[in-house]
Amino acid sequence: MAKQKSKKANSNTIALNKKARHNYTLSDKYEAGMSLQGWEIKSIRSGKVNISECFVMIKDREAFLVGAEIMPLNAASSHVVCDPVRPRRLLLNRRELDQLVGAVEREGYSLIATAMYWKKCWVKLEFYLGKGKKDHDKRADIKDREWQVDKGRILKNKNLDK
Repeated sequence: MAKQKSKKANSNTIALNKKARHNYTLSDKYEAGMSLQGWEIKSIRSGKVNISECFVMIKDREAFLVGAEIMPLNAASSHVVCDPVRPRRLLLNRRELDQLVGAVEREGYSLIATAMYWKKCWVKLEFYLGKGKKDHDKRADIKDREWQVDKGRILKNKNLDK
């Protein structure tokens, strides 16, 4: 008999930015690797990451993650300087960088980080091209979401009556 590998129940997701879909209209999805230091990987493994206030900035034809907090561990080495909010370089293809530069500079898009996750042994960042929503757009989205919930309740009650 062949031995079967057991699947772990835990997810590959490290951190999520739940406010992104509420505050922005998201369009194109991108995935990038990150250039990290050793202490950052250890902190990420222990779950000390916050990406709720971060964004991607393009400078000198390179992409950087700005505003992400990776808190250092208490047991970190004393000779390593730990800056929790330093800009981290994102690893993208030249073609992808050219597309992003065009969208940000000419069309006025923002680059919004939505998720950080493990892909095999690498830390990946998922980010989108997005435009900021106005207040009336947010209210319309909330109204549509509430209508979908109410519609589901109505259909469920009609099916129970039969």
